[in-house]
Amino acid sequence: MTVWGTMSFMVQTGWTAQRWTAVFVEQAEMFRKAVAEADPTAEVPTRPGWTVQDLVVHLARFLETSTEYLRTGSRTQLEPPPPPAGLSPLEYLDLQLTAAAEILAAVPGNRPVWTFSPAAPDLAWVWHRRIAHETVLRRFDAQTVVRQVAGTDPGLCVDGVDEVLTTIVAAKTEGDVPNIAPGTAVVRTTDVPESWLISLTPDEAPEIRAAAPGEEGDAQVTGEAELVYFWLWNRMNLKEMTGDRRVLDVLQVGRGH
Repeated sequence: MTVWGTMSFMVQTGWTAQRWTAVFVEQAEMFRKAVAEADPTAEVPTRPGWTVQDLVVHLARFLETSTEYLRTGSRTQLEPPPPPAGLSPLEYLDLQLTAAAEILAAVPGNRPVWTFSPAAPDLAWVWHRRIAHETVLRRFDAQTVVRQVAGTDPGLCVDGVDEVLTTIVAAKTEGDVPNIAPGTAVVRTTDVPESWLISLTPDEAPEIRAAAPGEEGDAQVTGEAELVYFWLWNRMNLKEMTGDRRVLDVLQVGRGH
């Protein structure tokens, strides 16, 4: 079931800052285990050009940067902190994993803070959600290196699909990937009964609503929640997609991420 929020986005019911924090803790533990087992110089199959060490530093840097909004309550965009000095990549990661777990647990989801998408409210839960899903994604990346990829809960994947469509697409198209493809897409998950219709207009934030039964768009994406989720992030192949390739390209936000 889906409920409407403001600014043309939807939020999946049942998700709270506490639940996203629990996801982060679980996924962070799996990420840490995978990178400890991997050769730091090994290439990451899902991120061409990256090594395991690059992946470790990326997640640590992301956590340090994103949790700063929760720690300070800043209502404006912050400059990234300077790179760490005197720490190994794993020491840096461990420091940020511990700090993130503490900050996420301490900050309520309704705290006003700056957020990164024009389609999201300036509330802390947006960061709780983003941190949880970024850690899921990087856990997947790390596990591909050691060839031990765990399945991802379908309900979590549905929430991740919702985040992409309602928040990330708008952030991408406002930033470094402007949308020049007007059109609509219907995204459906088959194992969890959820559906979205996203309407794209150049130079405007996408509009989102639940798709009606049988409704079609200029493009269609259909599949199990895990496949759709990781296809959006350019981590898995998905056969059940048809229609306007330009619209599909806008939805697949994981290129280069």
